[in-house]
Amino acid sequence: MNMTATLDILRIRLDSAEQGHVLGFWDRLDDEARAALLDDVASVDLEQLKALHRRSLDQEPTGPASVEALPQITKGADSQADADARRVGEQLLRDGKSCAFTVAGGQGTRLGHEGPKGTFPATPIQGKPLFQVFAEKLLVLERRFLQPVPWYVMTSPGNHDDTQSFFAQHDYFGLKSDHVMFFQQGTMPALTADGRLILESEHALFRSPDGHGGSLRALFESGAVADMETRGVEEIYYFQVDNPLVEMCDPVFMGYHRQRGSEFSSKSVPKRAPEEKVGILVLVDGKPGVIEYSDLADGLRNAREDSGLLRFRAGNIAVHAISRAFVERLNEGGFGLPMHIARKKIPAKQPDGAIASVDGIKFETFVFDALPLARKVLLMEVPRATEFAPIKNRDGSDSPETSWRAQSTQFADWLEAAGVVVPRDPDGSPQHRIEICPLFADSRQEVAQRRTELPDSIDADTMIA
Repeated sequence: MNMTATLDILRIRLDSAEQGHVLGFWDRLDDEARAALLDDVASVDLEQLKALHRRSLDQEPTGPASVEALPQITKGADSQADADARRVGEQLLRDGKSCAFTVAGGQGTRLGHEGPKGTFPATPIQGKPLFQVFAEKLLVLERRFLQPVPWYVMTSPGNHDDTQSFFAQHDYFGLKSDHVMFFQQGTMPALTADGRLILESEHALFRSPDGHGGSLRALFESGAVADMETRGVEEIYYFQVDNPLVEMCDPVFMGYHRQRGSEFSSKSVPKRAPEEKVGILVLVDGKPGVIEYSDLADGLRNAREDSGLLRFRAGNIAVHAISRAFVERLNEGGFGLPMHIARKKIPAKQPDGAIASVDGIKFETFVFDALPLARKVLLMEVPRATEFAPIKNRDGSDSPETSWRAQSTQFADWLEAAGVVVPRDPDGSPQHRIEICPLFADSRQEVAQRRTELPDSIDADTMIA
């Protein structure tokens, strides 16, 4: 079909949807820009957007009728059960049935870092980028189990090329390039408050990422799921790019997930305090899900068990085990996760060509909305100190400084268990920064086995590799 015919068809669709303004700059565009605009607009589901806008005008949804604590197992509470699960998880790695999946669409802007967030220097001494931290952990697993672990990295349109270039420049940090697959997160057009499509430029709609829930669609549509099937991968280890303490493809967690026949499993850490701003894994109206701390009534937010622990304490850390078959089923006959509405200020191209900030509506999906769609789920509580030290903010909580401290503390614990003297401050933090390369040792047990290569004490900032 030629451009004129395509334009005529799209103009009819747009006019009937009261969106004809997106062609307002048509006469001043060259052929390349016109083709780009036609492709952009043709990909939009105008009926879906109309329905989403109608929903945005409805009254705020009522809260859940009931919220209950979601039963969970606790890592470390039953050493025999953990050992059994570990054997199952390790066999998955040995058989090539587990893969790693990193959600890495963000930029480092909030950290004052130019480039993809995965390129941010994350370790206490050497400042290794987050991508390198994960790559080295995967290399350890490959060498230990004599089987490569496929790694799927979801980028965004804004950082895709830079991410691929970064890996190529660093020779994939020792991994073989054919074991690493990059694909882009999907996007959704944004609307003005009165339901009009927003132009980013004369020939492009304003689009925003479709949320981390879109990762489950992108896995399927990109061909990543088909690639997994070809490789024999059955279980997906999902984690976000900002947590250098992630225990890569955790065999204990993956083992429990597999043993229990779970389709969607999640890790949690105990909330520090009722007011901590973290989503909570719960039963919502009898179904597993996540609720924001602010949506809990004060009585529930502060409720405690007889032990003194918060009743609703399962903080979501965005580490999940997901069966490949579940992702396939979720995408059959169209993607099944609901869209959520976010009201934001959006820069919009005006009819006079100027850019102005407008009240806009963005649409996104949440990965944890897949929980109630799974036939069986599992929740496992893990220690925050050893598995969760995200880098989200430039300073304050969840900053590089707090993450470096958590990493140093974990390495200090490993060294002390091996008999190394580690001076500590009164709050228990090591007095010096410490970093242990995963390729040297990736656990307390591995450190102990290399005791003869360790110093007797830590008297300065120390890198062990």
